[in-house]
Amino acid sequence: MRKNIVAGNWKMNTTVPEGIELAKAVVARSAEVPAEVKLIVATPFTHLYPVAEVVKGTVVGLSAENCADHAKGAYTGEVSADMLVSAGCEYTILGHSERRQYYGETDEKLVEKTKLALGAGLKVILCVGENLDEREAGKHFDVCEAQIKNVLYNFTAEDMKSIIVAYEPVWAIGTGKTATSEQAEEIHAFIRKVVADKFGAQVADDLTILYGGSCKPSNAKELFAQPDIDGGLIGGASLKADDFIAIALAF
Repeated sequence: MRKNIVAGNWKMNTTVPEGIELAKAVVARSAEVPAEVKLIVATPFTHLYPVAEVVKGTVVGLSAENCADHAKGAYTGEVSADMLVSAGCEYTILGHSERRQYYGETDEKLVEKTKLALGAGLKVILCVGENLDEREAGKHFDVCEAQIKNVLYNFTAEDMKSIIVAYEPVWAIGTGKTATSEQAEEIHAFIRKVVADKFGAQVADDLTILYGGSCKPSNAKELFAQPDIDGGLIGGASLKADDFIAIALAF
Protein backbone atom coordinates (compact mmCIF):
# COMPACT_ATOMS: atom_id res chain seq x y z
CA MET A 1 0.00 0.00 0.00
CA ARG A 2 1.66 3.23 -1.12
CA LYS A 3 1.91 6.25 1.13
CA ASN A 4 0.29 9.62 0.62
CA ILE A 5 2.94 12.31 1.11
CA VAL A 6 2.86 16.09 1.21
CA ALA A 7 6.43 17.43 1.13
CA GLY A 8 7.32 21.10 1.39
CA ASN A 9 10.36 22.24 -0.59
CA TRP A 10 11.40 25.55 0.95
CA LYS A 11 14.09 26.17 -1.70
CA MET A 12 16.39 29.15 -0.90
CA ASN A 13 13.92 30.86 1.41
CA THR A 14 13.80 31.80 5.12
CA THR A 15 16.61 32.57 7.51
CA VAL A 16 17.43 29.94 10.14
CA PRO A 17 15.25 31.59 12.83
CA GLU A 18 12.38 31.95 10.32
CA GLY A 19 12.76 28.32 9.30
CA ILE A 20 12.63 27.16 12.91
CA GLU A 21 9.40 29.11 13.45
CA LEU A 22 7.90 27.73 10.24
CA ALA A 23 8.76 24.17 11.29
CA LYS A 24 7.24 24.78 14.72
CA ALA A 25 4.04 26.04 13.07
CA VAL A 26 3.84 22.93 10.86
CA VAL A 27 4.40 20.63 13.84
CA ALA A 28 1.76 22.51 15.86
CA ARG A 29 -0.90 21.76 13.26
CA SER A 30 0.32 18.32 12.18
CA ALA A 31 -2.15 16.53 14.47
CA GLU A 32 -4.97 17.77 12.21
CA VAL A 33 -3.60 15.78 9.27
CA PRO A 34 -4.89 12.21 8.80
CA ALA A 35 -2.42 9.55 9.91
CA GLU A 36 -2.25 8.09 6.39
CA VAL A 37 -0.72 11.34 5.08
CA LYS A 38 3.02 11.80 5.71
CA LEU A 39 4.25 15.37 6.13
CA ILE A 40 7.83 16.24 5.15
CA VAL A 41 9.68 19.56 5.21
CA ALA A 42 12.71 20.01 2.94
CA THR A 43 14.89 22.85 4.20
CA PRO A 44 18.11 24.58 3.15
CA PHE A 45 21.27 22.91 4.46
CA THR A 46 21.80 25.63 7.07
CA HIS A 47 18.43 24.82 8.68
CA LEU A 48 18.65 21.04 8.86
CA TYR A 49 20.09 20.50 12.32
CA PRO A 50 17.90 23.00 14.21
CA VAL A 51 14.77 21.93 12.30
CA ALA A 52 15.63 18.29 13.05
CA GLU A 53 15.42 19.21 16.73
CA VAL A 54 11.98 20.78 16.15
CA VAL A 55 10.50 17.78 14.33
CA LYS A 56 12.17 15.07 16.44
CA GLY A 57 9.57 12.76 17.93
CA THR A 58 6.76 14.20 15.75
CA VAL A 59 5.03 12.90 12.63
CA VAL A 60 6.88 15.45 10.45
CA GLY A 61 9.80 14.11 8.41
CA LEU A 62 12.89 16.08 7.44
CA SER A 63 14.44 16.24 3.97
CA ALA A 64 17.38 17.99 2.38
CA GLU A 65 16.94 19.71 -0.99
CA ASN A 66 20.00 18.05 -2.56
CA CYS A 67 23.14 16.08 -1.76
CA ALA A 68 26.61 15.67 -3.24
CA ASP A 69 27.65 13.10 -5.82
CA HIS A 70 30.74 12.18 -3.78
CA ALA A 71 30.95 10.51 -0.37
CA LYS A 72 33.61 12.90 0.99
CA GLY A 73 36.76 14.75 -0.01
CA ALA A 74 38.00 18.00 -1.50
CA TYR A 75 34.65 19.24 -2.86
CA THR A 76 34.33 22.71 -1.38
CA GLY A 77 30.76 23.77 -0.72
CA GLU A 78 29.24 20.30 -1.17
CA VAL A 79 27.24 18.37 1.45
CA SER A 80 27.40 14.58 1.51
CA ALA A 81 24.65 12.07 2.20
CA ASP A 82 26.35 10.98 5.43
CA MET A 83 26.44 14.61 6.57
CA LEU A 84 22.70 14.86 5.96
CA VAL A 85 22.00 11.77 8.02
CA SER A 86 24.20 13.12 10.85
CA ALA A 87 22.13 16.34 10.79
CA GLY A 88 18.89 14.40 11.28
CA CYS A 89 17.65 13.95 7.71
CA GLU A 90 15.47 11.06 6.60
CA TYR A 91 15.03 12.12 2.97
CA THR A 92 16.69 14.10 0.22
CA ILE A 93 15.24 15.62 -2.94
CA LEU A 94 17.33 14.83 -6.03
CA GLY A 95 17.06 16.01 -9.63
CA HIS A 96 14.79 18.97 -9.01
CA SER A 97 14.21 20.84 -12.27
CA GLU A 98 16.00 23.88 -10.89
CA ARG A 99 19.10 21.75 -10.21
CA ARG A 100 18.90 20.34 -13.72
CA GLN A 101 18.30 23.74 -15.34
CA TYR A 102 20.61 26.04 -13.37
CA TYR A 103 23.38 23.66 -12.29
CA GLY A 104 23.54 21.24 -15.22
CA GLU A 105 22.68 18.12 -13.24
CA THR A 106 22.53 15.12 -15.54
CA ASP A 107 20.82 11.77 -15.16
CA GLU A 108 24.27 10.18 -14.86
CA LYS A 109 25.10 12.41 -11.90
CA LEU A 110 21.74 11.62 -10.34
CA VAL A 111 22.52 7.90 -10.47
CA GLU A 112 25.61 8.56 -8.34
CA LYS A 113 23.74 10.82 -5.95
CA THR A 114 20.94 8.28 -5.54
CA LYS A 115 23.41 5.47 -4.85
CA LEU A 116 25.13 7.50 -2.16
CA ALA A 117 21.87 8.67 -0.60
CA LEU A 118 20.40 5.17 -0.43
CA GLY A 119 23.70 3.80 0.85
CA ALA A 120 23.64 6.32 3.70
CA GLY A 121 20.11 5.26 4.64
CA LEU A 122 18.23 8.21 3.16
CA LYS A 123 14.99 7.93 1.22
CA VAL A 124 15.13 9.71 -2.14
CA ILE A 125 12.52 11.98 -3.71
CA LEU A 126 13.53 11.86 -7.38
CA CYS A 127 12.15 14.61 -9.60
CA VAL A 128 11.29 14.12 -13.27
CA GLY A 129 9.40 16.27 -15.74
CA GLU A 130 9.34 18.22 -18.97
CA ASN A 131 9.75 21.90 -19.82
CA LEU A 132 7.32 24.01 -21.84
CA ASP A 133 8.98 23.41 -25.21
CA GLU A 134 8.95 19.65 -24.63
CA ARG A 135 5.30 19.72 -23.54
CA GLU A 136 4.23 21.78 -26.57
CA ALA A 137 6.19 19.45 -28.87
CA GLY A 138 4.35 16.46 -27.43
CA LYS A 139 7.58 15.03 -25.99
CA HIS A 140 6.51 14.94 -22.35
CA PHE A 141 6.09 11.17 -22.28
CA ASP A 142 9.48 10.64 -23.94
CA VAL A 143 11.24 13.01 -21.52
CA CYS A 144 9.77 11.42 -18.41
CA GLU A 145 10.39 7.90 -19.69
CA ALA A 146 14.05 8.70 -20.43
CA GLN A 147 14.60 10.27 -17.01
CA ILE A 148 13.04 7.29 -15.23
CA LYS A 149 14.98 4.74 -17.28
CA ASN A 150 18.29 6.62 -17.10
CA VAL A 151 18.17 6.83 -13.32
CA LEU A 152 15.84 4.29 -11.72
CA TYR A 153 16.59 1.40 -14.06
CA ASN A 154 20.05 1.32 -12.44
CA PHE A 155 18.51 0.23 -9.13
CA THR A 156 16.79 -2.85 -7.73
CA ALA A 157 13.24 -3.57 -6.68
CA GLU A 158 14.49 -3.48 -3.09
CA ASP A 159 15.99 -0.02 -3.66
CA MET A 160 12.65 1.17 -4.99
CA LYS A 161 11.14 0.78 -1.51
CA SER A 162 13.20 3.83 -0.51
CA ILE A 163 12.45 5.94 -3.60
CA ILE A 164 9.61 8.39 -4.21
CA VAL A 165 9.06 10.00 -7.61
CA ALA A 166 7.91 13.61 -7.99
CA TYR A 167 6.54 14.63 -11.37
CA GLU A 168 7.28 18.27 -12.13
CA PRO A 169 5.76 19.91 -15.18
CA VAL A 170 8.59 22.45 -15.29
CA TRP A 171 6.36 24.93 -17.11
CA ALA A 172 4.05 25.02 -14.08
CA ILE A 173 6.65 25.68 -11.35
CA GLY A 174 6.38 29.16 -9.91
CA THR A 175 4.37 30.34 -12.92
CA GLY A 176 0.92 30.02 -11.41
CA LYS A 177 0.08 27.59 -14.20
CA THR A 178 -0.97 24.11 -13.19
CA ALA A 179 -1.42 20.98 -15.20
CA THR A 180 -5.07 20.00 -15.22
CA SER A 181 -5.86 17.06 -12.97
CA GLU A 182 -6.39 14.99 -16.14
CA GLN A 183 -2.98 15.98 -17.56
CA ALA A 184 -1.30 15.23 -14.26
CA GLU A 185 -3.03 11.88 -13.85
CA GLU A 186 -2.14 10.87 -17.39
CA ILE A 187 1.58 11.36 -16.83
CA HIS A 188 1.53 9.88 -13.33
CA ALA A 189 -0.11 6.72 -14.69
CA PHE A 190 2.46 6.64 -17.48
CA ILE A 191 5.36 6.91 -15.01
CA ARG A 192 3.88 4.04 -13.02
CA LYS A 193 3.74 1.96 -16.21
CA VAL A 194 7.40 2.71 -17.04
CA VAL A 195 8.34 1.55 -13.53
CA ALA A 196 6.17 -1.56 -13.89
CA ASP A 197 7.89 -2.46 -17.18
CA LYS A 198 11.18 -2.81 -15.29
CA PHE A 199 10.24 -3.84 -11.77
CA GLY A 200 6.79 -5.41 -12.07
CA ALA A 201 3.28 -4.38 -11.15
CA GLN A 202 3.69 -4.70 -7.37
CA VAL A 203 6.68 -2.36 -7.15
CA ALA A 204 4.93 0.13 -9.41
CA ASP A 205 1.74 -0.03 -7.39
CA ASP A 206 3.68 0.55 -4.16
CA LEU A 207 5.54 3.56 -5.59
CA THR A 208 4.47 6.96 -4.28
CA ILE A 209 4.32 9.52 -7.10
CA LEU A 210 3.92 13.17 -6.12
CA TYR A 211 2.71 16.09 -8.21
CA GLY A 212 5.12 19.04 -8.15
CA GLY A 213 3.71 21.88 -10.21
CA SER A 214 2.13 24.82 -8.38
CA CYS A 215 -0.03 22.70 -6.09
CA LYS A 216 -1.93 24.89 -3.65
CA PRO A 217 -4.97 24.66 -1.34
CA SER A 218 -7.33 25.64 -4.15
CA ASN A 219 -6.39 22.78 -6.49
CA ALA A 220 -5.00 20.08 -4.18
CA LYS A 221 -8.28 18.26 -3.64
CA GLU A 222 -8.92 17.81 -7.36
CA LEU A 223 -5.34 16.67 -7.98
CA PHE A 224 -5.21 14.26 -5.05
CA ALA A 225 -8.51 12.68 -6.08
CA GLN A 226 -6.75 11.15 -9.11
CA PRO A 227 -5.86 7.47 -8.64
CA ASP A 228 -2.16 7.79 -9.49
CA ILE A 229 -1.41 11.07 -7.68
CA ASP A 230 -0.25 10.24 -4.17
CA GLY A 231 0.45 13.73 -2.88
CA GLY A 232 2.50 16.78 -3.68
CA LEU A 233 5.97 18.28 -3.66
CA ILE A 234 4.97 21.78 -2.63
CA GLY A 235 7.03 24.90 -3.32
CA GLY A 236 5.73 28.38 -2.53
CA ALA A 237 2.67 27.18 -0.61
CA SER A 238 4.91 25.33 1.86
CA LEU A 239 6.31 28.62 3.17
CA LYS A 240 3.05 29.28 5.03
CA ALA A 241 2.15 26.61 7.54
CA ASP A 242 -1.59 27.17 7.13
CA ASP A 243 -1.42 26.69 3.35
CA PHE A 244 0.83 23.64 3.69
CA ILE A 245 -1.54 21.99 6.19
CA ALA A 246 -4.55 22.93 4.05
CA ILE A 247 -2.99 21.03 1.15
CA ALA A 248 -2.43 17.98 3.35
CA LEU A 249 -6.05 18.17 4.47
CA ALA A 250 -7.16 17.92 0.83
CA PHE A 251 -6.88 14.11 1.09
